[in-house]
Amino acid sequence: MPAMRLLYFAWLRSRIGVAEEEVTPPPEVRDVATLLAWMRGRGPAYAAALADERAVKVAVNQEFARAGDPVAPGDEVALFPPVTGG
Repeated sequence: MPAMRLLYFAWLRSRIGVAEEEVTPPPEVRDVATLLAWMRGRGPAYAAALADERAVKVAVNQEFARAGDPVAPGDEVALFPPVTGG
């Protein structure tokens, strides 16, 4: 089964401690919300970085994604803080 590629940007990279990783979530992880919940259970750094879901934006295969959007093996999932313009 192909792994899911996770990419971390800005302060998420610093708090989690890696820029990217490949993971194989359990089969019940089928959307962004369950992926984030599973990730929080991977350790204290993940739990702290992902504690406030409003402070984390997600893109699946380079498309902005919401909590109910699907994720699957082989996807690239990027996590980053909200971007502000000015």
